[in-house]
Order: sequence, then structure tokens, then C-alpha cells
Amino acid sequence: MKQLFFAIFVYGWSLSLSAQNSVTLYGQDPNRRVITTAVPFLNFAPDSRHSGMGDVGVATSPDGNSAHWNAGKLAFIQEDMGFSLSYSPWLGRLVPDMSVNYLTGYKRIDNVSAFSIDLRYFDMGSIQLTDGSGNPLGDFNPRDIAIGGTYSRKLSDNLGLGISARFIHSNLSGNISSAGGNESRPGVSVGTDVGLYYRTDVMVSGKDAEWSWGAHISNIGPKITYNSADDLDYLPTNFRLGTALKIPMDDFNNITFALDINKLMVPTPPIYEENENGQYIIDPETNRPKILSGTDPNRPLLSGMFGSFADAPTPGRFREELDELMISLGVEYDYDDKFAVRMGYFYENPRKGGRRYFTMGVGFKVQQRLAFDFSYLVPQVQNHPLAETLRLSLAYNITR
Repeated sequence: MKQLFFAIFVYGWSLSLSAQNSVTLYGQDPNRRVITTAVPFLNFAPDSRHSGMGDVGVATSPDGNSAHWNAGKLAFIQEDMGFSLSYSPWLGRLVPDMSVNYLTGYKRIDNVSAFSIDLRYFDMGSIQLTDGSGNPLGDFNPRDIAIGGTYSRKLSDNLGLGISARFIHSNLSGNISSAGGNESRPGVSVGTDVGLYYRTDVMVSGKDAEWSWGAHISNIGPKITYNSADDLDYLPTNFRLGTALKIPMDDFNNITFALDINKLMVPTPPIYEENENGQYIIDPETNRPKILSGTDPNRPLLSGMFGSFADAPTPGRFREELDELMISLGVEYDYDDKFAVRMGYFYENPRKGGRRYFTMGVGFKVQQRLAFDFSYLVPQVQNHPLAETLRLSLAYNITR
């Protein structure tokens, strides 16, 4: 186990915020059977449009932020090139200086392909680091950065494929050593995304509507470590599957309904053997806690990814696997592609973190080039750390 204990990052805010609902950076309740990973910011909804729709996005119409939601969408973007900048104060009710930032730019190569680059920056503010005994190690400003590129191509008039690759740098301790002498260092890894996007015209109530679906696996990459090769953490590899239906109401008004289902492709925590004092029993051969039920999470990347669909402990294995599915529902109304109103709902099972919130947002376009979007999050749970989360996005698009 890590000897450096960081008061706020990755797995939660266990010391500094334990009295404030014990939330993690995701806004989950760590007292449940939550799946934890390193660099969770890679899965934060970065832009205002999709976060205003309950964090849906794998099958919605393409825009400048498509690389995050589904790399396969980017080839269908109509504009020639563009840029987008998004900013969100994170956990603003609890921490005054934490933020999520996302900058992306795209360019069409030809009629069937496009590429984009993006920068994600997660600033966790100024914190005090402590060791496992609670002794202060100094102040530091932890931050995560990911730089990536995406290539997307139409395989047909209706089907697109996209691939992304990114470099990940996670500096959580500033090379501060623990009292035991173990030196922490920045974590470094790489990640890959693969996405498919399909859209076609269908008839709905006598009108030509657009139906689309998408599938996207993100953050496929080697485990990351902050101190030694024996202490590795999974990236937040995520499988997203969804559909969307855009229905024209008349020549100027359109409405879109969207649904996403997410599943972290990361091992489910097993149930460990405990002694009468509630402490884990250590296996002398492996020097790790003995597993009472479930699968050892310390396994290779591909085994951990694909085994994550059937590795929950028994009894109740099938039910827990279903509990790990996260559902997003969203609706978007737009008028003449100039003004949009959005609403959505995100659901996570209470046994797996319990995030449940409504979202809303609006968007404006000025002369079809400059776009401004705003979203707001309303949790179902009172005093939730994600309450009043705002996201602001500014985009500039150029059409031939």
C-alpha cells in the first residue's frame, strides 16, 4: 500500500474532508463498494453542452469536444476547423481553488477524415501532504495533465471510426518523501481511445429524423505508479455505449433525446478476510490481504479490463455487475442552431458510489462562429460535494 497518504486526490479526501461526507474527487461515497482508479479526471465531463445533458455524449451530434465522448464522431463534423475552451470549478462548495480545464482544437483533413488535439488540466489547489501517521510533509499544489491527439475517419457515409492517444502526467506530491524513506514521484502513463459512431435517417411521425448510436472505450493503457513498480493503479478505462434521436419539429426547431450507459473496465474490489478486530488477514506467501470472495484485482491490463464484466464477489455477483452500470439521460432543444436549452439526469447505484443528479444548461451561437455554453448541476442528495457545479465553454468554429 502507498505509504504516502495524500489528503486530497485520486481515492478521496480521506483526512481533510472525512467530516464533510467523505467524498472522493468523483463526488462518490467511498464507504460503498466503489471502484477506484488513478487520474479520475480523465472521465470528468469536460464541456458544458454534454454536462448539461446529464453527461451523455457518445451518440450526440459531433462538435469540437467529440474526442472526449466518441472519437468516431469527429469525422462527421460540419465545420472546417475550430477551437473550444471549457472551465469548471470542481467541488467548489468544499475547496475554493480546484478546477477542471479542457482545451481542444480540430481540423478537417478532407470530406472523410479529421483530426484534433486536446489538453486536459486538473488543478487540485493547494493542500498539505501528510504521511500514513498524519505527520505533515509540506504544502503542495497537485495537478494532473493529459495531452492527446485524435484521428477520425468515415468508413462509409453512415459509419465512423476514431482513435485517440494521450500522454498522462500526474504530479500529486512534488517528490516529497515519507517518513519511512519511500520517495514519491509523478505518475506517468499513456492512454488510448477507440470509438465507433453510426448515424442514419429514419422516419418519426412522418418527419425525417436522425438516429445515431455510438460505442467508445477510453483510457486503455498501462497502470500508473507514484512510488514503486509493486504499487500500481489502473487508469479509469471506461466503456460507453449509447444512442440519440434528433427529431425536427419544423424548419427551425429540433429536439434531441440521448441515452448513455457507462461501465468502468476496472476490477471490482473483492471481499477480504478479516480477523475479530476487523483487520485484514495477510497471506504470508503474497504479503497481501487474503481474498474471501471475488477476484484478485492485481492482474494484467487486459485481464483486468475484460474480466471486469464478471469478477464481482459471490453471492450477488450478477447483481453487483449490474450495479456498476451508470446511466445518463439527456434532452436538447435547439432553435435554428442558434439557441439551445438542455436538461439531463445521471444515475449511479447507491451501492457503487451513489451519484445521482439533474443537470441543465443553455447555449448561444453568434453568427454561427462563436458559441457560448453554460451548465449547472443539481444533486438529489442534500449537501452533496458536486452541488452547484458550473461548467463554462467557449467555442469558435470556422466554416468553409
